[in-house]
Amino acid sequence: MEKSLVLRFVEHRFPSAQSKVAFGEKSVKDLSESMRLTRRALIGAGMAAGVFGACPALADLRIEITGVGANQLPIAIRPFQGAAAAPVDPAEVIGADLLRSGAFRLVDAGPADPAENLEKPEGLTRAAQAGATVYVVGSVQRIGTGRWDVRCLFFDAVSGEQLDSVGYTAGTDLLRMAAHRCADRIYTKLTGEGPMFASQLAYVAQLAERRYELIITDSDGGVPRTALQSPEPIISPSWSPDGKKLAYVSFEHRKPIVYVHELATGVRRPVAAFRGNNSAPAWSPDGRTLAVALSRDGLTQIYLIGADGSGLRRFTQSYGIDTEPVFTRDGAWIYFTSDRGGTPQIYRQPVAGGNAERVTFGSNYAISPDISPDGARMAYISRIDSSFRVAVMDLATGQDLLVTNTERDESPSFAPNGRFIVYATEVSGRGILGTCSADARLSTRLSGEGNIREPAWGPILQ
Repeated sequence: MEKSLVLRFVEHRFPSAQSKVAFGEKSVKDLSESMRLTRRALIGAGMAAGVFGACPALADLRIEITGVGANQLPIAIRPFQGAAAAPVDPAEVIGADLLRSGAFRLVDAGPADPAENLEKPEGLTRAAQAGATVYVVGSVQRIGTGRWDVRCLFFDAVSGEQLDSVGYTAGTDLLRMAAHRCADRIYTKLTGEGPMFASQLAYVAQLAERRYELIITDSDGGVPRTALQSPEPIISPSWSPDGKKLAYVSFEHRKPIVYVHELATGVRRPVAAFRGNNSAPAWSPDGRTLAVALSRDGLTQIYLIGADGSGLRRFTQSYGIDTEPVFTRDGAWIYFTSDRGGTPQIYRQPVAGGNAERVTFGSNYAISPDISPDGARMAYISRIDSSFRVAVMDLATGQDLLVTNTERDESPSFAPNGRFIVYATEVSGRGILGTCSADARLSTRLSGEGNIREPAWGPILQ
């Protein structure tokens, strides 16, 4: 019975969703064979651990932007003073971030004055004449071996009023992150929305038949670092609330096991290695508990377990397959996928106890939920005819909006401010990442080396 349900549940599915359901009697050997035959096969099996940052990294992801945002602010951003001696000009990072948000358009204000007074910039008039309403200047200065001081100021280009200023000290490896923080400051000040640029993406790249890497990048795909390297697949990365750990699933012992990995040290430990399948880890808001999908008692159900592997308790009780759990930010609910009603749909259940209730009704096939940080919206995968697309539901009204126009989407994950969603898709038979705004106005494609799957957008770094 379990096997037939599984096969129905994952029919025509893609890597991330397959990794998060129970596999019934399908063996690791069978899965390995299927991976050789089709790109739709599971990206999930074992791994050889590598220390974070010790392995060679992929090249930066390439970004293509389509669509436009509404009510774009024209902004002029000058090259930062001292950037010629720095590894990167923060102005370039800031400009790319703001452009990618769809809320700004870049204005060329003419040649920059390298001796411009940052407190009272002479270029304000030229920026206003060029059509800019916001003018950004700054500096980057070496303050010691491998240390940099980054300063960013921005002004109302018309009135000349200084709107804000911010400064950060960062090591060379975090210089781009300091620029992302500057971009967040501008973005939040001028749009009223929360920050999203000073965060990270995690994803899995398949680089060869037996070479998989778990990659960590900045939110724009820059500065890629290899956290794990494996001859076997890696699946289902999930960020801890503090952004310091990843939970994921490994088949290194010829069965799926949930691990928690400390990124700074490379130390990892198994937290769910029970009989049967162990899959789909999701962190509680306080970082103390994981929700996981286990088949230890028969059908795959959702359990809660301490992040250290202690205190296992069953959470769902159904005669179907329950998988892909995700906590709401307030910790009050767990949303999950279940076929208890005959077809895969999304349900929610109170963490404190109570009955599960169905959430999705507008699709005959709904999987892979993620809840926005404010709890107002849910991103999920909806099957439309033979296509799998990202949909966003207003949880107050139940109204759905399809936000992608691709056909093989999987693994949606909200940005820290809920404004954007990252997801995996296929273009010309190759796995890439996409991002889209939750209102469907703007989308980007992030492509790089190999087949890219299993994205997860991490929290704002503190």
